[in-house]
Amino acid sequence: APAPCRWNSGLPVNIGVLFVPQQEAWVVERMGKFHRILEPGLNFLIPLLDRIRYVQSLKEIVINVPEQSAVTLDNVTLQIDGVLYLRVMDPYKASYGVEDPEYAVTQLAQTTMRSELGKLSLDRVFRERESLNASIVDAINQASDCWGIRCLRYEIKDIHVPPRVKESMQMQVEAERRKRATVLESEGTRESAINVAEGQKQAQILASEAEKAEQINKAAGEANAMLVKARAKAEAIQLLAAALSQQHGSAAASLSVAEQYVNAFSKIAKDSNTVLLPANTGD
Repeated sequence: APAPCRWNSGLPVNIGVLFVPQQEAWVVERMGKFHRILEPGLNFLIPLLDRIRYVQSLKEIVINVPEQSAVTLDNVTLQIDGVLYLRVMDPYKASYGVEDPEYAVTQLAQTTMRSELGKLSLDRVFRERESLNASIVDAINQASDCWGIRCLRYEIKDIHVPPRVKESMQMQVEAERRKRATVLESEGTRESAINVAEGQKQAQILASEAEKAEQINKAAGEANAMLVKARAKAEAIQLLAAALSQQHGSAAASLSVAEQYVNAFSKIAKDSNTVLLPANTGD
């Protein structure tokens, strides 16, 4: 049934001097024809000729949209209700443009809700509630502009889903959770394998670098040893040459060579059965 009209009961009586409350607009008719709208504060009217026909509240009005059934794009029947927030912007249009503006806007909100829900699937209804509310507000404002009413916002209160659909949605949620758990576990295994491979790679790189440094150090040590030996030999040769240049140096050198010759000759027969003897052994 239509909502009770605000102007059908309790209308002020014209006594000539009237005080209009704040945030109210009183529509006055003179001899049955619209005369003017009284502003808040002190106002004067002519008794008998002027009559207060409508009283419009300029405050924000909250209207509960009754629960209704709507069918989504994937043929799921939903029970949905909401809250409508209105404000009278033009008291003249709100009084003469429609018989009951609140009832008209409520019916428009219900029909628009069914139309918008028919464009969405069940999953999108829950994901796009804000866009759905905005679409309903735009549709209501396009139609209610000639009524002098502006819809400020529309909010969906409850969405009731059939029990079987709710069970299937719960099963879908559980399956999605198991899927995410499996994916997270596989990602953890992959990250672990990657970390192990990275560790082995770094270990091999460090081992090769250590081996390289060891070989470099070893080569540097051998090179330094060879240089030291060469310098020692050069110094020995220099000392030997200095000794040979002195008096009786050649005789000392001959004696040293003779001693080496005798020692070598004494070992000839130890390594092989074949012995080669020089012709001049006593030389």
